[in-house]
Amino acid sequence: MTFLVAQTDHAELENKKANSDGIFVVPGNNAFGNSFRDYNAEAERQKIVRELYRQSHINQTYDFVKKMREEYGKMNKVEMSIWECCELLNEVVDDSDPDLDEPQIEHLLQTAEAIRKDYPNEDWLHLTGLIHDLGKVLLLPSFGGLPQWAVVGDTFPLGCAFDESIVLHEQFKGNPDNNNPTYNTKYGVYSEGCGLNNVVMSWGHDDYMYLVAKANKTTLPSAALFIIRYHSFYPLHKSGAYTHLMNEEDHENLKWLQIFSKYDLYSKSNVRIDVEKVKPYYMSLIEKYFPAKLKW
Repeated sequence: MTFLVAQTDHAELENKKANSDGIFVVPGNNAFGNSFRDYNAEAERQKIVRELYRQSHINQTYDFVKKMREEYGKMNKVEMSIWECCELLNEVVDDSDPDLDEPQIEHLLQTAEAIRKDYPNEDWLHLTGLIHDLGKVLLLPSFGGLPQWAVVGDTFPLGCAFDESIVLHEQFKGNPDNNNPTYNTKYGVYSEGCGLNNVVMSWGHDDYMYLVAKANKTTLPSAALFIIRYHSFYPLHKSGAYTHLMNEEDHENLKWLQIFSKYDLYSKSNVRIDVEKVKPYYMSLIEKYFPAKLKW
């Protein structure tokens, strides 16, 4: 069972930084010395990133996502704890990320700790920072060893037109849905204010971790589930696209996602976190909001 976070506005959310030093400062450059999310920088990593998006934009279709959700919604891959999954991410590097090439557990702890400093009283948000990318285990053989384009990268709705704000939008020309009149209009198969929960999103680690959390009956608030499912949905929380599909609850939860996204994106660095020092705190949160073992 989940619960709603009390409705509030941005000013009130900032005031929730009680007892905080407010020390998190957005850095000027990423770990490679480039601007954050610069997909045109002349670097070898950018070539890898652009190729990943080319494949994603061609292969992510409405039918493909339906099949993936049906398959992975069975939760029959592995049974393990949240922390065990965190440790598995030591084996994962995200090819879609132009800002960092460290193992993913480093990013999880950087995000969580940055949030914890500024929002010490929102423990659910700290845990959300820790677990938001756990779905990237889909890259590992025990989870099917999916290709990077089916696991990472910015997400977007299927079943309606691809908004021009989506990164490397021109690559959708090769997507079959782009020429399908059922899917290539503003609303496509949806209606005004239908709610994002009714929208089929491109398949990847976001949607998978959302399904895992729901299936295992987490007690995290709906805002946390919204963050987990849509933190890579940059066309929405950075460009304001697809708001015509949102309902009232989506708009409330989006306020928290926009707060979260700053820490998700700009906490990436080569500064290491002392895992053993912070582990007891996060283990207590895992015990509070999740069962000891989860089906994945």
